[in-house]
Amino acid sequence: MHCCAISSAKLLVWKWAAICKFAGRVERQMARPVRLRDTCMTRHRIGILVCSLRKDSINRKIALSVAAFAKSTLDCRIIEIGDLPLYNEDDDTNPPPQYKRFRDEIAAVDGILFCTPEYNRGIPAAIKNALDVGSRPYGHSVWDKKPAAIISASPSPIGAFGANHQLRQSCVFLNMPVMQQPEAYLGQVTSDKFDEEGRLREGPLRDIVLSISAAFASWVGLIEHGKMKIAENAAHALRASESM
Repeated sequence: MHCCAISSAKLLVWKWAAICKFAGRVERQMARPVRLRDTCMTRHRIGILVCSLRKDSINRKIALSVAAFAKSTLDCRIIEIGDLPLYNEDDDTNPPPQYKRFRDEIAAVDGILFCTPEYNRGIPAAIKNALDVGSRPYGHSVWDKKPAAIISASPSPIGAFGANHQLRQSCVFLNMPVMQQPEAYLGQVTSDKFDEEGRLREGPLRDIVLSISAAFASWVGLIEHGKMKIAENAAHALRASESM
């Protein structure tokens, strides 16, 4: 018993030393400035969810603008949500084909960009349903650890602030690391801000969307790099403990 106790104590000391060493490494890494060159060498696959179902939605046009203008760092595609039946747990054993299509498309991308309006100080029903569909069956959420960003756009001055934060709250629960800065509340967005193809015209709004897109590319790269390093350190710790 005494030998076992000593071995256990040694193991605890070793684990604590490993944790301290890793924490120091993380602290030093976080102290370094994040450079776009470090995190955006890969062209990330991004699924854009347009939370409005309206054909001429300004949020769909914002999504199309991101896809068109950020091609060098983001490989964007719009993942449609309008055809998803309302989520019903009774369907978990035999889900509709739309559920499978949607879950497979979300699983295949590196990150999620939400483009949302605000309805009655909240998110549209269509995106809430999509979040529910993607989070089920229980324990098989396709949202888990997917880096995300939220752009909210509205003709009103506050830029759908309420919907932006309500959506952010759901993403936090779904374990999605959401980009904190820059925040994207696009207010007073009207149809004249877009050209005939539905892309943003030259001007301050387009510049803002481009800066948000660049920041999101950096964010996705940072999260992907972090997940890789965590997996590597966990594997190293496991091998070290097994060799003791």
